[in-house]
Amino acid sequence: RPFLTMAQLIRSSIFRRCAPVAASVARAAPRASVRLAPKAFSTCMATRALPRSLPQMTGHRAAPFLEQSLFSSRAFSATTVNVPEMGDSISEGTVETWEIGEGEFANADDVVCNLETDKINAEVRAPESGTVTKHHAAEGETVQVGSPLFDLEAGSAPEGGSKKEEPKKEEPKKEEPKKEEAKKEAAPKKEAPKQKQQEQSSSTVSASGVSERRVPMSRMRMRIAERLKDSQNTAAMLTTFQEVDMHELMALRSQYKDEFLEKHEVKLGFMSAFVRASSKALEDIPAVNASIEGNDIVYHDDVDISIAVATPKGLVTPVLRDCGKMSFADVEKEIAFLGRKARDGQITLEDLAGGTFTISNGGVYGSMMGTPIVNPPQSAILGMHGIVKRATVIGDQILPRPIMYLALTYDHRLIDGREAVTFLRSIKANIEDPRRMLLDL
Repeated sequence: RPFLTMAQLIRSSIFRRCAPVAASVARAAPRASVRLAPKAFSTCMATRALPRSLPQMTGHRAAPFLEQSLFSSRAFSATTVNVPEMGDSISEGTVETWEIGEGEFANADDVVCNLETDKINAEVRAPESGTVTKHHAAEGETVQVGSPLFDLEAGSAPEGGSKKEEPKKEEPKKEEPKKEEAKKEAAPKKEAPKQKQQEQSSSTVSASGVSERRVPMSRMRMRIAERLKDSQNTAAMLTTFQEVDMHELMALRSQYKDEFLEKHEVKLGFMSAFVRASSKALEDIPAVNASIEGNDIVYHDDVDISIAVATPKGLVTPVLRDCGKMSFADVEKEIAFLGRKARDGQITLEDLAGGTFTISNGGVYGSMMGTPIVNPPQSAILGMHGIVKRATVIGDQILPRPIMYLALTYDHRLIDGREAVTFLRSIKANIEDPRRMLLDL
Protein backbone atom coordinates (compact mmCIF):
# COMPACT_ATOMS: atom_id res chain seq x y z
CA ARG A 1 0.00 0.00 0.00
CA PRO A 2 1.35 3.46 -0.82
CA PHE A 3 0.35 4.94 2.53
CA LEU A 4 1.47 3.53 5.88
CA THR A 5 0.33 4.70 9.27
CA MET A 6 3.01 5.11 11.91
CA ALA A 7 1.67 2.02 13.71
CA GLN A 8 2.15 -0.01 10.51
CA LEU A 9 5.63 1.39 10.14
CA ILE A 10 6.45 0.30 13.69
CA ARG A 11 5.36 -3.25 12.88
CA SER A 12 7.41 -3.34 9.70
CA SER A 13 10.85 -4.89 9.36
CA ILE A 14 12.58 -1.55 9.81
CA PHE A 15 11.41 -1.39 13.43
CA ARG A 16 11.82 -5.05 14.24
CA ARG A 17 15.52 -4.38 14.09
CA CYS A 18 15.12 -1.70 16.71
CA ALA A 19 12.43 -2.70 19.19
CA PRO A 20 13.49 -0.23 21.92
CA VAL A 21 12.58 2.71 19.67
CA ALA A 22 9.13 1.43 18.72
CA ALA A 23 7.37 2.60 21.88
CA SER A 24 8.94 6.06 21.66
CA VAL A 25 7.91 6.39 18.02
CA ALA A 26 4.34 5.44 18.80
CA ARG A 27 4.14 8.11 21.49
CA ALA A 28 5.83 10.73 19.30
CA ALA A 29 3.66 10.34 16.18
CA PRO A 30 0.60 8.18 16.90
CA ARG A 31 -1.51 9.47 14.02
CA ALA A 32 1.13 10.37 11.46
CA SER A 33 1.13 8.82 7.98
CA VAL A 34 4.13 7.94 5.84
CA ARG A 35 4.21 7.40 2.08
CA LEU A 36 7.00 4.90 1.37
CA ALA A 37 7.50 2.61 -1.60
CA PRO A 38 8.47 -1.00 -0.79
CA LYS A 39 12.05 -0.39 -1.91
CA ALA A 40 12.37 2.44 0.57
CA PHE A 41 12.63 0.03 3.46
CA SER A 42 15.68 -1.75 2.06
CA THR A 43 17.23 1.61 1.24
CA CYS A 44 16.67 2.81 4.79
CA MET A 45 18.21 -0.30 6.27
CA ALA A 46 21.20 -0.20 3.94
CA THR A 47 21.97 3.48 4.49
CA ARG A 48 20.70 3.67 8.11
CA ALA A 49 18.98 6.93 7.21
CA LEU A 50 15.35 7.87 6.91
CA PRO A 51 14.16 9.50 3.65
CA ARG A 52 14.82 13.23 3.52
CA SER A 53 11.15 13.83 2.75
CA LEU A 54 10.00 12.11 5.96
CA PRO A 55 9.31 15.41 7.78
CA GLN A 56 6.99 16.48 4.95
CA MET A 57 5.41 13.04 4.69
CA THR A 58 4.68 12.78 8.38
CA GLY A 59 3.94 16.42 8.93
CA HIS A 60 5.32 15.92 12.42
CA ARG A 61 8.28 17.42 14.23
CA ALA A 62 9.24 14.00 15.54
CA ALA A 63 10.91 13.02 12.26
CA PRO A 64 14.39 14.30 13.21
CA PHE A 65 14.04 12.46 16.55
CA LEU A 66 13.10 9.27 14.70
CA GLU A 67 16.13 9.43 12.46
CA GLN A 68 18.45 10.16 15.37
CA SER A 69 17.00 7.44 17.62
CA LEU A 70 16.29 4.71 15.10
CA PHE A 71 19.69 4.71 13.46
CA SER A 72 21.84 5.70 16.43
CA SER A 73 24.92 3.60 17.20
CA ARG A 74 23.23 2.43 20.39
CA ALA A 75 20.22 1.07 18.56
CA PHE A 76 22.23 -0.95 16.06
CA SER A 77 25.43 -1.61 18.02
CA ALA A 78 26.43 -5.26 18.53
CA THR A 79 28.66 -5.98 21.51
CA THR A 80 31.14 -8.81 21.07
CA VAL A 81 31.38 -10.96 24.19
CA ASN A 82 34.74 -12.68 24.51
CA VAL A 83 35.72 -15.92 26.22
CA PRO A 84 36.21 -14.88 29.87
CA GLU A 85 39.20 -15.47 32.12
CA MET A 86 38.65 -18.70 34.04
CA GLY A 87 41.86 -18.97 36.04
CA ASP A 88 45.58 -18.46 35.66
CA SER A 89 46.17 -22.04 34.48
CA ILE A 90 43.27 -22.16 31.98
CA SER A 91 44.00 -20.82 28.49
CA GLU A 92 41.26 -22.45 26.43
CA GLY A 93 37.94 -24.26 26.64
CA THR A 94 35.40 -26.15 24.57
CA VAL A 95 31.95 -24.86 23.68
CA GLU A 96 29.73 -27.44 25.34
CA THR A 97 26.25 -26.05 24.63
CA TRP A 98 24.61 -22.88 23.35
CA GLU A 99 21.65 -22.03 25.59
CA ILE A 100 20.64 -19.02 23.44
CA GLY A 101 20.65 -19.53 19.68
CA GLU A 102 21.39 -17.00 16.96
CA GLY A 103 18.50 -14.57 16.56
CA GLU A 104 17.14 -15.33 20.03
CA PHE A 105 16.67 -12.81 22.81
CA ALA A 106 18.56 -13.01 26.12
CA ASN A 107 17.82 -11.10 29.29
CA ALA A 108 20.68 -9.61 31.25
CA ASP A 109 22.56 -12.30 33.19
CA ASP A 110 20.96 -15.16 31.22
CA VAL A 111 23.31 -18.07 30.47
CA VAL A 112 24.14 -17.88 26.77
CA CYS A 113 26.90 -20.47 26.52
CA ASN A 114 28.41 -23.27 28.61
CA LEU A 115 32.16 -23.77 28.33
CA GLU A 116 34.00 -26.90 29.41
CA THR A 117 37.62 -26.70 30.53
CA ASP A 118 40.01 -29.31 31.88
CA LYS A 119 39.19 -28.27 35.45
CA ILE A 120 35.79 -26.58 35.66
CA ASN A 121 32.68 -25.78 33.66
CA ALA A 122 32.02 -22.08 33.11
CA GLU A 123 28.80 -20.28 32.24
CA VAL A 124 29.03 -17.23 29.97
CA ARG A 125 26.15 -14.86 30.65
CA ALA A 126 24.68 -11.96 28.70
CA PRO A 127 26.12 -8.66 30.02
CA GLU A 128 22.86 -6.87 29.13
CA SER A 129 19.50 -7.60 27.54
CA GLY A 130 19.57 -8.03 23.80
CA THR A 131 19.52 -10.36 20.82
CA VAL A 132 22.32 -12.83 20.13
CA THR A 133 23.14 -12.10 16.50
CA LYS A 134 26.11 -14.40 15.92
CA HIS A 135 27.96 -17.37 17.40
CA HIS A 136 31.68 -17.25 16.71
CA ALA A 137 32.15 -20.96 17.50
CA ALA A 138 30.03 -24.06 17.13
CA GLU A 139 29.36 -26.63 19.83
CA GLY A 140 32.41 -28.84 20.31
CA GLU A 141 34.89 -26.25 19.04
CA THR A 142 37.88 -25.12 21.10
CA VAL A 143 38.07 -21.41 21.92
CA GLN A 144 40.93 -19.44 23.43
CA VAL A 145 40.54 -17.15 26.43
CA GLY A 146 39.93 -13.60 25.16
CA SER A 147 38.73 -14.66 21.69
CA PRO A 148 35.26 -13.59 20.40
CA LEU A 149 32.48 -15.91 21.56
CA PHE A 150 29.19 -14.29 20.47
CA ASP A 151 27.72 -10.96 19.37
CA LEU A 152 24.91 -9.33 21.33
CA GLU A 153 22.74 -6.51 19.95
CA ALA A 154 21.41 -4.52 22.91
CA GLY A 155 17.69 -3.96 23.15
CA SER A 156 14.48 -5.14 24.74
CA ALA A 157 12.47 -8.22 23.86
CA PRO A 158 10.44 -8.14 20.60
CA GLU A 159 6.68 -7.74 20.85
CA GLY A 160 6.08 -11.31 19.68
CA GLY A 161 7.99 -12.82 22.61
CA SER A 162 11.44 -13.24 24.03
CA LYS A 163 12.83 -14.97 20.96
CA LYS A 164 12.83 -13.80 17.37
CA GLU A 165 12.29 -17.30 16.07
CA GLU A 166 8.84 -17.60 17.62
CA PRO A 167 6.88 -15.54 15.01
CA LYS A 168 8.36 -17.66 12.22
CA LYS A 169 6.74 -20.79 13.59
CA GLU A 170 3.20 -19.61 12.81
CA GLU A 171 3.56 -18.63 9.13
CA PRO A 172 4.89 -21.83 7.49
CA LYS A 173 2.38 -24.06 9.30
CA LYS A 174 -0.62 -22.35 7.64
CA GLU A 175 0.63 -21.90 4.09
CA GLU A 176 3.11 -24.65 3.27
CA PRO A 177 1.64 -28.00 4.36
CA LYS A 178 -0.11 -28.52 0.99
CA LYS A 179 3.11 -27.96 -0.96
CA GLU A 180 5.11 -30.27 1.24
CA GLU A 181 2.67 -33.19 1.13
CA ALA A 182 3.73 -34.08 -2.41
CA LYS A 183 7.38 -34.23 -1.39
CA LYS A 184 6.99 -36.41 1.72
CA GLU A 185 7.77 -39.64 -0.12
CA ALA A 186 10.99 -38.35 -1.68
CA ALA A 187 12.36 -36.64 1.42
CA PRO A 188 13.21 -39.74 3.50
CA LYS A 189 15.37 -41.14 0.70
CA LYS A 190 17.66 -38.10 0.86
CA GLU A 191 17.83 -37.98 4.66
CA ALA A 192 18.51 -41.68 5.17
CA PRO A 193 22.20 -41.56 4.14
CA LYS A 194 22.84 -38.68 6.57
CA GLN A 195 21.31 -40.64 9.42
CA LYS A 196 23.44 -43.67 8.59
CA GLN A 197 26.59 -41.57 8.53
CA GLN A 198 25.80 -40.17 11.98
CA GLU A 199 25.19 -43.66 13.33
CA GLN A 200 28.44 -44.98 11.84
CA SER A 201 30.42 -42.11 13.39
CA SER A 202 29.36 -43.20 16.89
CA SER A 203 28.70 -46.92 16.42
CA THR A 204 30.92 -49.29 14.42
CA VAL A 205 31.53 -53.00 14.04
CA SER A 206 35.06 -54.28 14.69
CA ALA A 207 36.89 -56.85 12.56
CA SER A 208 35.77 -59.62 14.94
CA GLY A 209 32.14 -58.63 14.46
CA VAL A 210 31.71 -57.05 17.89
CA SER A 211 29.64 -53.85 17.97
CA GLU A 212 31.29 -50.91 19.72
CA ARG A 213 30.59 -47.24 20.33
CA ARG A 214 33.17 -44.43 20.36
CA VAL A 215 32.74 -41.03 21.97
CA PRO A 216 35.34 -38.28 22.42
CA MET A 217 36.78 -37.79 25.89
CA SER A 218 35.72 -34.62 27.67
CA ARG A 219 38.39 -32.06 28.49
CA MET A 220 37.96 -32.77 32.18
CA ARG A 221 38.38 -36.53 31.70
CA MET A 222 41.51 -35.98 29.59
CA ARG A 223 42.96 -33.73 32.29
CA ILE A 224 42.15 -36.24 35.03
CA ALA A 225 43.85 -38.99 33.02
CA GLU A 226 46.91 -36.81 32.45
CA ARG A 227 47.27 -35.81 36.11
CA LEU A 228 46.80 -39.33 37.47
CA LYS A 229 49.38 -40.75 35.07
CA ASP A 230 51.81 -37.94 35.91
CA SER A 231 51.30 -38.77 39.58
CA GLN A 232 52.16 -42.42 38.98
CA ASN A 233 55.23 -41.50 36.93
CA THR A 234 56.52 -38.93 39.46
CA ALA A 235 55.71 -40.10 42.98
CA ALA A 236 57.10 -43.21 44.67
CA MET A 237 53.66 -44.34 45.79
CA LEU A 238 53.12 -46.93 48.48
CA THR A 239 49.89 -47.95 50.26
CA THR A 240 49.46 -49.08 53.84
CA PHE A 241 46.22 -50.44 55.35
CA GLN A 242 44.44 -50.43 58.69
CA GLU A 243 41.10 -51.79 59.90
CA VAL A 244 38.81 -49.68 62.06
CA ASP A 245 36.02 -50.81 64.36
CA MET A 246 33.11 -48.44 63.65
CA HIS A 247 30.94 -49.62 66.56
CA GLU A 248 31.42 -46.60 68.85
CA LEU A 249 31.11 -43.99 66.08
CA MET A 250 27.96 -45.65 64.72
CA ALA A 251 26.45 -45.74 68.23
CA LEU A 252 27.28 -42.04 68.71
CA ARG A 253 25.70 -41.17 65.38
CA SER A 254 22.60 -43.24 66.08
CA GLN A 255 22.12 -41.59 69.49
CA TYR A 256 22.50 -37.95 68.44
CA LYS A 257 21.61 -37.82 64.72
CA ASP A 258 18.08 -36.47 65.30
CA GLU A 259 19.19 -33.73 67.70
CA PHE A 260 22.08 -32.87 65.40
CA LEU A 261 19.75 -32.52 62.42
CA GLU A 262 17.26 -30.42 64.37
CA LYS A 263 19.90 -27.99 65.65
CA HIS A 264 22.27 -27.72 62.67
CA GLU A 265 19.85 -28.51 59.80
CA VAL A 266 22.28 -31.00 58.30
CA LYS A 267 22.63 -34.76 58.71
CA LEU A 268 25.40 -36.21 60.84
CA GLY A 269 27.54 -38.51 58.72
CA PHE A 270 30.84 -40.31 59.08
CA MET A 271 32.83 -37.85 56.96
CA SER A 272 32.89 -35.19 59.68
CA ALA A 273 34.51 -37.63 62.11
CA PHE A 274 37.13 -38.71 59.57
CA VAL A 275 37.90 -35.11 58.60
CA ARG A 276 38.39 -34.19 62.27
CA ALA A 277 40.50 -37.28 62.94
CA SER A 278 42.59 -36.65 59.82
CA SER A 279 43.15 -32.96 60.62
CA LYS A 280 44.39 -33.88 64.11
CA ALA A 281 46.72 -36.55 62.68
CA LEU A 282 48.04 -34.08 60.07
CA GLU A 283 48.85 -31.58 62.80
CA ASP A 284 50.70 -34.26 64.79
CA ILE A 285 52.57 -35.62 61.74
CA PRO A 286 53.34 -32.60 59.52
CA ALA A 287 55.22 -34.64 56.88
CA VAL A 288 51.93 -36.11 55.65
CA ASN A 289 50.62 -32.54 55.19
CA ALA A 290 53.73 -31.46 53.26
CA SER A 291 54.61 -31.45 49.55
CA ILE A 292 57.70 -31.47 47.35
CA GLU A 293 58.60 -28.48 45.17
CA GLY A 294 61.81 -28.97 43.25
CA ASN A 295 64.45 -29.87 45.81
CA ASP A 296 62.50 -28.35 48.72
CA ILE A 297 59.98 -29.75 51.18
CA VAL A 298 57.09 -27.36 51.83
CA TYR A 299 55.39 -27.84 55.21
CA HIS A 300 51.89 -26.39 55.22
CA ASP A 301 50.76 -24.77 58.45
CA ASP A 302 47.06 -24.92 57.53
CA VAL A 303 45.17 -28.18 57.13
CA ASP A 304 43.14 -27.88 53.91
CA ILE A 305 41.56 -31.22 53.06
CA SER A 306 40.28 -32.05 49.57
CA ILE A 307 37.14 -34.18 49.46
CA ALA A 308 36.71 -36.38 46.37
CA VAL A 309 33.27 -35.88 44.79
CA ALA A 310 32.02 -37.92 41.84
CA THR A 311 30.23 -35.94 39.12
CA PRO A 312 28.77 -37.04 35.77
CA LYS A 313 31.87 -35.63 34.02
CA GLY A 314 34.54 -36.93 36.37
CA LEU A 315 36.02 -36.75 39.84
CA VAL A 316 36.61 -33.34 41.39
CA THR A 317 38.19 -32.49 44.74
CA PRO A 318 36.80 -29.32 46.37
CA VAL A 319 38.71 -28.16 49.44
CA LEU A 320 37.65 -27.73 53.07
CA ARG A 321 39.69 -24.80 54.42
CA ASP A 322 41.40 -24.82 57.82
CA CYS A 323 39.78 -28.06 58.97
CA GLY A 324 41.48 -27.96 62.38
CA LYS A 325 39.12 -25.16 63.43
CA MET A 326 35.92 -26.68 62.01
CA SER A 327 33.28 -28.39 64.12
CA PHE A 328 31.42 -31.53 63.05
CA ALA A 329 28.51 -29.36 61.91
CA ASP A 330 30.80 -27.02 59.95
CA VAL A 331 32.34 -29.97 58.12
CA GLU A 332 28.99 -31.57 57.23
CA LYS A 333 27.55 -28.27 55.97
CA GLU A 334 30.58 -27.44 53.85
CA ILE A 335 30.76 -30.92 52.35
CA ALA A 336 27.06 -30.78 51.44
CA PHE A 337 27.47 -27.30 49.92
CA LEU A 338 30.54 -28.17 47.84
CA GLY A 339 29.03 -31.48 46.78
CA ARG A 340 25.96 -29.74 45.37
CA LYS A 341 28.10 -27.20 43.54
CA ALA A 342 30.21 -29.97 42.01
CA ARG A 343 27.25 -32.08 40.86
CA ASP A 344 25.46 -29.02 39.45
CA GLY A 345 28.56 -27.96 37.50
CA GLN A 346 28.91 -24.76 39.54
CA ILE A 347 32.29 -25.54 41.11
CA THR A 348 34.93 -22.84 40.67
CA LEU A 349 38.68 -22.95 40.36
CA GLU A 350 39.01 -21.36 43.81
CA ASP A 351 37.02 -24.27 45.30
CA LEU A 352 39.53 -26.77 43.92
CA ALA A 353 42.84 -25.03 44.62
CA GLY A 354 45.13 -25.31 47.62
CA GLY A 355 44.37 -28.73 49.12
CA THR A 356 47.14 -30.31 51.23
CA PHE A 357 45.58 -33.77 51.78
CA THR A 358 42.71 -35.75 50.20
CA ILE A 359 40.00 -38.07 51.52
CA SER A 360 38.20 -40.38 49.10
CA ASN A 361 35.18 -42.33 50.31
CA GLY A 362 34.70 -45.32 48.01
CA GLY A 363 32.65 -47.01 50.68
CA VAL A 364 29.49 -45.22 49.54
CA TYR A 365 29.68 -47.38 46.38
CA GLY A 366 30.38 -50.61 48.30
CA SER A 367 34.14 -50.75 47.83
CA MET A 368 35.79 -53.28 50.17
CA MET A 369 39.40 -52.19 49.62
CA GLY A 370 41.42 -50.13 47.16
CA THR A 371 44.62 -48.19 46.64
CA PRO A 372 43.84 -44.52 45.85
CA ILE A 373 46.26 -42.46 43.76
CA VAL A 374 47.90 -39.38 45.29
CA ASN A 375 46.48 -36.07 44.06
CA PRO A 376 49.57 -33.97 43.12
CA PRO A 377 51.18 -31.84 44.44
CA GLN A 378 49.91 -33.46 47.65
CA SER A 379 51.86 -36.30 49.23
CA ALA A 380 49.11 -38.56 50.64
CA ILE A 381 45.49 -39.60 50.25
CA LEU A 382 43.19 -41.49 52.63
CA GLY A 383 40.80 -44.07 51.17
CA MET A 384 37.66 -45.01 53.10
CA HIS A 385 35.81 -48.22 52.23
CA GLY A 386 32.61 -50.11 52.98
CA ILE A 387 31.50 -51.11 56.47
CA VAL A 388 31.03 -54.87 56.85
CA LYS A 389 30.33 -56.96 59.93
CA ARG A 390 33.30 -59.22 60.61
CA ALA A 391 34.24 -61.63 63.36
CA THR A 392 36.46 -59.65 65.73
CA VAL A 393 38.27 -60.59 68.92
CA ILE A 394 37.08 -58.34 71.76
CA GLY A 395 38.88 -59.32 74.97
CA ASP A 396 38.47 -63.08 75.08
CA GLN A 397 35.33 -63.12 72.94
CA ILE A 398 34.73 -63.30 69.20
CA LEU A 399 31.99 -60.82 68.32
CA PRO A 400 30.51 -59.44 65.07
CA ARG A 401 31.68 -55.86 64.68
CA PRO A 402 31.22 -53.27 61.88
CA ILE A 403 34.68 -53.03 60.32
CA MET A 404 35.99 -50.54 57.75
CA TYR A 405 39.30 -50.92 55.94
CA LEU A 406 41.33 -47.73 55.59
CA ALA A 407 44.06 -47.24 52.98
CA LEU A 408 46.72 -44.52 53.02
CA THR A 409 48.62 -44.04 49.77
CA TYR A 410 51.66 -41.80 50.25
CA ASP A 411 54.71 -40.51 48.40
CA HIS A 412 57.62 -42.51 49.79
CA ARG A 413 60.06 -39.83 48.64
CA LEU A 414 58.79 -37.66 51.48
CA ILE A 415 56.91 -39.88 53.93
CA ASP A 416 58.50 -42.89 55.59
CA GLY A 417 56.65 -46.03 56.60
CA ARG A 418 56.84 -45.13 60.29
CA GLU A 419 55.06 -41.84 59.71
CA ALA A 420 52.43 -43.41 57.44
CA VAL A 421 51.57 -46.19 59.91
CA THR A 422 51.53 -43.77 62.84
CA PHE A 423 49.20 -41.50 60.90
CA LEU A 424 46.72 -44.31 60.21
CA ARG A 425 46.85 -45.58 63.80
CA SER A 426 46.04 -42.07 65.03
CA ILE A 427 42.91 -42.00 62.84
CA LYS A 428 41.98 -45.51 64.01
CA ALA A 429 42.25 -44.50 67.70
CA ASN A 430 40.07 -41.39 67.28
CA ILE A 431 37.39 -43.16 65.24
CA GLU A 432 37.15 -46.14 67.57
CA ASP A 433 36.82 -43.77 70.55
CA PRO A 434 35.37 -40.42 69.34
CA ARG A 435 35.64 -38.98 72.86
CA ARG A 436 39.38 -38.59 72.29
CA MET A 437 38.72 -35.89 69.71
CA LEU A 438 36.57 -33.95 72.16
CA LEU A 439 39.27 -34.15 74.82
CA ASP A 440 42.08 -33.34 72.33
CA LEU A 441 43.99 -36.53 73.13
